[in-house]
Parts: sequence; C-alpha cells; structure tokens
Amino acid sequence: MVLSNEELKEIYFGAYEFEGTEDGYLQAFQYNKDQIEYFKGALDFWYERCTATTAKTFEFTTEASEVSFDYKIIWKGSEDSFELMIDGQITNIVYVKDIADEGRLSWKLPTGKKSVVIYLPADETVLVRNFEIDAAYTKAAKNEKVLWLGDSITQGYGPLRSGCTYVSVANRILNYDIVNQGIGGYIYDKNCLMKMEGYNPDKIIVALGTNQYGDADAVQAVEEYYERLIGIYGNEIPILCISPLWRGDSEEGIPVLMAFCEKVKEIAGSYKNVSVIDGMEMVPHLPEYFLDLLHPNPLGCEIYGRNLVEKIRKLGW
Repeated sequence: MVLSNEELKEIYFGAYEFEGTEDGYLQAFQYNKDQIEYFKGALDFWYERCTATTAKTFEFTTEASEVSFDYKIIWKGSEDSFELMIDGQITNIVYVKDIADEGRLSWKLPTGKKSVVIYLPADETVLVRNFEIDAAYTKAAKNEKVLWLGDSITQGYGPLRSGCTYVSVANRILNYDIVNQGIGGYIYDKNCLMKMEGYNPDKIIVALGTNQYGDADAVQAVEEYYERLIGIYGNEIPILCISPLWRGDSEEGIPVLMAFCEKVKEIAGSYKNVSVIDGMEMVPHLPEYFLDLLHPNPLGCEIYGRNLVEKIRKLGW
C-alpha cells in the first residue's frame, strides 16, 4: 500500500510541522515560520540548515518484506546518509554522495515482525512522497517529548552518518520523541527562542557554546539565553545543560574554553529546573575521536551518546 502524506505523518518523527509541495512531496520542519524567518534575516549559514531533515525518522513495527519511497534532496550541506535500522541494528546505508538528487529508495526487510527505523540525512533537506509498504504497520511508541537545542554537533555534523550522530545514539536508548533544533555554527542566541504554538515539550536539552567561547559578550549571551528560555517554558519544565565539549583545534584557546565552560555551568545551574552535565566528560580528549578536532566522528559520537545516557540516568532526569 502507498501511504498518503497524512498517513505518512503518523510514522514521521522529529517534526514540529509539515507542508505539502505542489508536486506531492511532504516536507517536515523543526522550527516554526517565525523562527525560520528570523534565521533568513540573521545569517545564510543558519538559514540553509534550519530546514534540514535533522534527526528525522520513520519509525514503526511491521511484518512487511519491503519498504520504499520517493525522495528529493533540495539542499545539501555535508553529505551524509539515509539509513535503515532493524531491531536496533543498522542494516543498510545509502550515502547521499552515491545517489541522484531525486529518486526512489527501496529496502528488503527480514521475515517476521520487526521494529524499523529509517534515518533521513542530518545535513540535507529531503522531501518524501509515495511511501510504500507491503503489509500493515504500527506507529512506534515513544517516551517524553524533548526539545533538543544545539549547534553542528547536535545537528549531526561529524560522523557523516545520520544514524551515528550522538543524538541518534542516545535516542536509540532513551526513545524520546524529539524535535532537534541543532544548527551548524549556532550560538547562545536568545532571538531564535520563540513559543512554538501547540508544542509543549516535557523536557529540554541545551548543548551550545563551542562556537562563541572567546567572544567578549559570550557570558552575557548565555545569561540572556537562559532568561529567555525560562521565560518561554517556565521554571518547572526540566532542562538539561550540556557544557561545551573538548576541542583540540587551538591549544592556546583551551584555558579560555575551560573558563567559559565554568561560566556556562554556573549560569545554567543557578536555575532550579536546570541540571548540568560537564561536556568535557563526554568524549575522550584525543584526536582519534574527532573528525577535525572539533566534531566527534562515529566513534566519538557513540561514546558521547552512551555517556550522555549514563549521566541522564544518574541524574534521574
């Protein structure tokens, strides 16, 4: 059977809202229109990435033997991948660099009932239509709704694999219903924080700061960001602050980064509903765990995601 776009929305996770195109494709957005308009006027680099299919997935259980869908890539950042996961194991990877910008993907599935997750590219903008499956399916059940705020590491740059971002790794274990508002190059920018009509997350994760640690106004920006965030969502919703990770691209910058991290933890931790995790403890401080001494590679993201889950569970968050 071929799913209508309305039916497809039921198994499409990671979106705040959807729009259909004139040629029948479905596009998912993690920001509202006012936020997107803000990025458009602020910086092209942010605007291009704010509509990427970051952390978006199709998730369901089924006894089907095959799934397929049409796709169209309308923007490319760092080329990563479409990935198929069966019962918690990634079984097929299609790299964006190896396919046309428009086409159809089809995957054979193993026999019997199984849990299926299809990861869409993290740093491309992908439209989908004509999702076809040859048996009945059930939408995946999820835990809490979580709004995830961050920069390129949260968006998914580094592993160059959509199923290997630290958010993907952590969420395979935590099973949150997430909206990922990570954008490459992003900072503690209060102006992007706007009430999203109809969306009320149960929890919020903030992972920012590595792109501005040396700026003269960086500490003030953190203060204003949390003031705005609490103003929008209140002081009862649990918020998790992850301070910046280690980065090895500037030895002379390390003391400045460490001092900034302490200020981030101090500011965030001053709010009663904000728990703090030290980002320096998330990934080993060795180049082998990074793509470029800044963005964790697949191994670094695997460790980051698992360490994050362990910290969250210890906090009881």
